[in-house]
Amino acid sequence: MSPADKEAVQRFRTDVVEPSMTKLVIVDFWAEWCGPCKTLTPVLEKVAAEYADKGVVLAKVDTDKDQFIAAQFQIRSIPTVYAMFQGQLVADLTSARTESQLKTMLDQLLRQLPIGAEGPSGEADLEPLIAMGEQALTEGDAERALSIFEQLLEMAPDHHAVLSGRIRALVAAGQPDEAEAAIAALPENVAKRPEMTRAASALALAKSAPAVDDLAPLEAAVVANPDDLGARYELANARMAAGDRDAAADGFLSIIAAERDWNDGVARQQLLKLFEVVGIEDPWVSAQRRRLSAILFG
Repeated sequence: MSPADKEAVQRFRTDVVEPSMTKLVIVDFWAEWCGPCKTLTPVLEKVAAEYADKGVVLAKVDTDKDQFIAAQFQIRSIPTVYAMFQGQLVADLTSARTESQLKTMLDQLLRQLPIGAEGPSGEADLEPLIAMGEQALTEGDAERALSIFEQLLEMAPDHHAVLSGRIRALVAAGQPDEAEAAIAALPENVAKRPEMTRAASALALAKSAPAVDDLAPLEAAVVANPDDLGARYELANARMAAGDRDAAADGFLSIIAAERDWNDGVARQQLLKLFEVVGIEDPWVSAQRRRLSAILFG
């Protein structure tokens, strides 16, 4: 993507995707030259304002300025109006051209979806939003993950998965001091929970494996001397800091295979920390554990 496209994607996430986690977002695809768009806009704005206390918001996408976004949604004509909830399209509202038609469609959606002015309140309502934040972390989008968990924190300030996700997002976003402060502020009984242990491990791992701007010299060192386990360890840590968990695991496992107790078993210790951060129940961790067992006991 070009810098302009990346900016458009980030703007769409901020204006549409993230608000849609808790609200029903009407997405209006329009352009300045479009006559019907200008006729429809006052209708959308009026209804969105009337339904604001029901959890409805309006977002506009200029198809001329944000051509990349329009292409992703395969917009063929305008105005096109969609409804989005929790990052997914839930309805095509394009056929609604009057207040009455639009209100009828919105009323139907609001009866079917867990949307309210107060946002999600129950555990079941929070789960898909937490999963969205975790997915952003898995994809390496730390800023988006942090934005999601910050919003969730306002809704559920004592929720353990939310607290843990926010701390890990702070770590991933390069804010270890803030993450450390958040951990220090936890009550003792909460700090001992598995979710917080996972967050603390993420912070410890980040401190032990700081980010490296250029991996090329480390990669070259390993290629030049494959038996240099120190170089392999440094490269594995750098790859882990860069969010490449597959390459990091490969590096740590190769060290363990070459010399399982090298440097007091530090490669295995780092690998186990990585497992804890990713999540013990995660399928990826299960697969890596099988690889580790094959090396240790095969």
